[in-house]
Amino acid sequence: MKPSTPKGTKDFLPKELSKRNYVIDVLKKNFEAYGFEEINTPSLENNSTLLGKYGDEGDRLIFRVLNSGDKIKKADLESFQKKDFTKFVSSLSNKGLRYDLTVPLARFVSQHQNEIIFPFKRYQIQNVWRADRPQKGRFQEFTQCDVDVVGSKSIIQEIELLNLYDSVFNELGLNDIVIKINHRSILISVAKYFGFNDQSINDFITVIDKIEKIGVESAYKELCFRKKNLSKKIFYDFFDNELISLETLKPILRNIENFEEGSFEIKQILDFFSKKNTLKNKLVFDLKLARGLNYYTGLIVEVITQTNDFGSIGGGGRYDNLISLSKFKNVSGIGISFGLDRICIEMERQNLFPDQSKNKNILIVNFGLKFLTKLYPLINSLRKHNFNVDIYQEENKLNKQLSYANKHGIAYVLIMGENESKTNSVLVKNMKTGLQYSKEITDIDIKNFFEL
Repeated sequence: MKPSTPKGTKDFLPKELSKRNYVIDVLKKNFEAYGFEEINTPSLENNSTLLGKYGDEGDRLIFRVLNSGDKIKKADLESFQKKDFTKFVSSLSNKGLRYDLTVPLARFVSQHQNEIIFPFKRYQIQNVWRADRPQKGRFQEFTQCDVDVVGSKSIIQEIELLNLYDSVFNELGLNDIVIKINHRSILISVAKYFGFNDQSINDFITVIDKIEKIGVESAYKELCFRKKNLSKKIFYDFFDNELISLETLKPILRNIENFEEGSFEIKQILDFFSKKNTLKNKLVFDLKLARGLNYYTGLIVEVITQTNDFGSIGGGGRYDNLISLSKFKNVSGIGISFGLDRICIEMERQNLFPDQSKNKNILIVNFGLKFLTKLYPLINSLRKHNFNVDIYQEENKLNKQLSYANKHGIAYVLIMGENESKTNSVLVKNMKTGLQYSKEITDIDIKNFFEL
């Protein structure tokens, strides 16, 4: 059988990984510029931490890890025979792979509450796993890049996180994005307007969250199974209307509980960025934005590209109750995530990655140890000056070594043969232009060594 990776996962070759690391470096630089500090959490979490936080659909996508050793003997076979598969699976597994980084953060904050300073601003860049159907830009294992603030209800946090999105995407060259915002309280008021009660509001929001994928008609039909006499015309007026805004919603929803709170916060944000604090990317209110995860309570945000052919490249929101589920009461949280894989796909499509020919990679041609012995002080000096220096492993013909340099995108090749050794010099070859020049290897000024 031909070797392969599991479905929904992938390997990253050096050039691809280099591009991902470029994006990660930009993210880290901006995260730290906004005052966030890095943490790491385990890949495995107890099921008691994971389950019940994402809604029924989310819980089904959690990868459970099978109990090992003697623990497997405790499997509840009786529940299997009764076809109570949920209970049976729970008896086989008490831990799982993390579904996201936010729920583990809630556990982390609760567990370490006496060791951290609030408001706690953290960033985290680690892999997560979801048993979702793989498709373009969607994998079962992928890297999430999150920033969160725990312990502050100030709207300054919403403003700062939206500005952070703008800062990151501007630096990456993605200037054609749309930052969409909505508020959970507004969605709740809309659900109540349509007659959904407290027990069915989350069902309503889950369906609204799928409108971009399944369309307004399918969403309407799905909700009709849950609520009879749902007006198709009014539903379309709300969710198939590009002109819907806070102003058009206000006379309809102003007397419904929750609307005023949500609309006031959205208006504050839009007003802030409409004045001198203008974002370079587009910021819009979108009633269809729902973010189906149950733990959101306030602002919700999603970032898409103008083409938007594979979903969002970022998203998040405020979650005032999630931390309390981890036995740490009355602590507010808000966070956003950057979709690394999709960002890289979009940057590749727009040819936004830096030219690899401008790198600081150098290959030392190998014509034998007697030459390398002379070159080694120079090699060490180059490395101390942050050049990446590789030595060709075997003595070989020059053409073969130059071919190796080309295949690896090497910027410069340093050559020392008999002639260069006699003059205590090295031949420097620019692999992009083909230009060659000679440099003495004694008292070298590294800054002027290359025509970078």
